[in-house]
Amino acid sequence: MTKNNLPSGISDADQLKKYADDLAKVYQSEKEKRKELEAANQQLVKFAGDLNKTFSELKSTHQELQEAYLDTIHRLVLAAEYKDEDTGDHIIRMSRYSALITAKLGLPDSDVQNIRYAAPMHDVGKIGIPDSILMKPGKLTDEEFDFMKTHTNIGAKILANSKAEILQLAQQTAISHHEKWNGRGYPQGLSGTKIAIAGRIVGLADVFDALTSKRPYKIPYPLEVAVDIIKKERGEHFDPDVADVFLENIDEFVKIKKEVGSAEDVSLADFVRSERDQAGGGT
Repeated sequence: MTKNNLPSGISDADQLKKYADDLAKVYQSEKEKRKELEAANQQLVKFAGDLNKTFSELKSTHQELQEAYLDTIHRLVLAAEYKDEDTGDHIIRMSRYSALITAKLGLPDSDVQNIRYAAPMHDVGKIGIPDSILMKPGKLTDEEFDFMKTHTNIGAKILANSKAEILQLAQQTAISHHEKWNGRGYPQGLSGTKIAIAGRIVGLADVFDALTSKRPYKIPYPLEVAVDIIKKERGEHFDPDVADVFLENIDEFVKIKKEVGSAEDVSLADFVRSERDQAGGGT
């Protein structure tokens, strides 16, 4: 070795040339890597764009499927209750009443949304009840009333075994919306919190709408009478918490009623509570 620590026979010039060549190779290699990285980056940008486009298309398709799904449900409900001229308004009111109660109870937004779509299906089982019973203007016989009560089980069977969360909730409302807090309802005679919360919510909304709407067997009740009935049935027919939410927000229920088919003006002096409402309430 020389004093400059260079191998013998290799000059400074040769060594510098070697360093230059090595640096050139490194530069070239890095340049090629940058090109590859840039190409990969461009490919990623393109992939991200394609992925975003695909996501948007899937989202649009999902929205269309959701709308078709809800439209099918709506038509199923109409098929069950098409004989009633007020059916369309009743479905909308039931949806909004039930969603309002659910929200005021402080339940999650997802529950509010689900019950908004599930509530109108509570009476889908009426598709199996003869017109002679559904449209009868007077009080039902014991035999007719027993047959009418089967609409809860019929509805539950129609909606059974679905993987869709909304239809599962709808089945709960179908089977439980005529149960009573005191255990004297039907079809299972459940009481208190053994009744699904959806059934307790829809049950009250259904009674309020039935009381304040025209039916083949009665004129609509005045608001004061309907509210008084619900007050008296707090803790008996209705879950106290659900009844309290209703009573504390009655103005919002009245607003919905006015927006979606208001009841006719009825004088308290002309009011007579129908025998069918005294027997059961709701629809």
